[in-house]
Amino acid sequence: MGTISCTNTVSLNGACTRFFAADSLSSKASSVFFNNRTWKLKLRPLVASSSSSSMATNFQVTASSSIGAVKEEQKGASSGGVGENDLLIVGPGVLGRLVAEQWRQEHPGCQIYGQTMTADHHDELINMGITPSLKWTEATQKFPYVIFCAPPSRSLDYPGDVRLAALSWNGEGSFLFTSSSAIYDCSDNGACDEDGPVVPIGRSPRTDVLLKAEKVILEFGGCVLRLAGLYKADRGAHVYWLQKGTVDSRPDHILNLIHYEDAASLSIAILKKKIRGQIFLGCDNHPLSRQEIMDLVAKSGKFSKKFEGFTGTSGPLGKRLNNSKTQEEIGWEPKYPSFAHFLGVAE
Repeated sequence: MGTISCTNTVSLNGACTRFFAADSLSSKASSVFFNNRTWKLKLRPLVASSSSSSMATNFQVTASSSIGAVKEEQKGASSGGVGENDLLIVGPGVLGRLVAEQWRQEHPGCQIYGQTMTADHHDELINMGITPSLKWTEATQKFPYVIFCAPPSRSLDYPGDVRLAALSWNGEGSFLFTSSSAIYDCSDNGACDEDGPVVPIGRSPRTDVLLKAEKVILEFGGCVLRLAGLYKADRGAHVYWLQKGTVDSRPDHILNLIHYEDAASLSIAILKKKIRGQIFLGCDNHPLSRQEIMDLVAKSGKFSKKFEGFTGTSGPLGKRLNNSKTQEEIGWEPKYPSFAHFLGVAE
């Protein structure tokens, strides 16, 4: 390969694109390191001179990082086509990544795609074997399995985003939407299961958006998984309360939990069943009060911070969820049947 010298610089899509003069260069793709990054170079002849036997040929060099290369995937799968076990994850965050990991273990050789709102974490997804893309403006490719686990907090039209994801499903495998158990209308620490009443439309903007998204899913024949409070060692209500130290909430409010790994395994179990138009509930069937949760945290001795306590005396209570119906129909059991089991302590 001959010596490359920079003759001009322009800006293209935020990347550095330069024109180089090169001796004895072919038009094959090459690599060059500059600006502390390695860039893939695609060389294309622009002007050829025959005035000299040692002629220099001008080439246009297009630079693109690993993220830029993946942008070609934004409108669908790779040119190899979509396989029968390929999965699209809309919102590959903590839960979505666990789904990807477990799905690949059960379907070696499958392709997994992750659709995001921004490209901030695309490098991480690539390293995990997930082909990332930005949110599509139109569904130009369809997948046999689709799971939508993006939160509504960053969406201007959450039901619309869910509808777009539904248009990316080919109807052959399963389409699953992860919702929240917060939509169940129970605030007296009473019992509630999959068929419990939901909060009426118009009472709460938070539940309104979830119910409207669920309606879209069910209209397309997809399934809904209403998840209880997600947690793991460094994430969840217990971590937030530890950081606060003192919380102005009533200690007897009942919460329902499910570990992230269990939420992922339940999601996959539902996807594999290829069920249409049903609502499922994800929890560990072991509801606890706020105080009981933090007592277990203290008893475990696994956290350096000390929780001072709950100081509230009023406010709504919670609900005691039971998903025995879901567990029986899907044939699923949680890895962590209780928060105490996860912490390794007796209640």
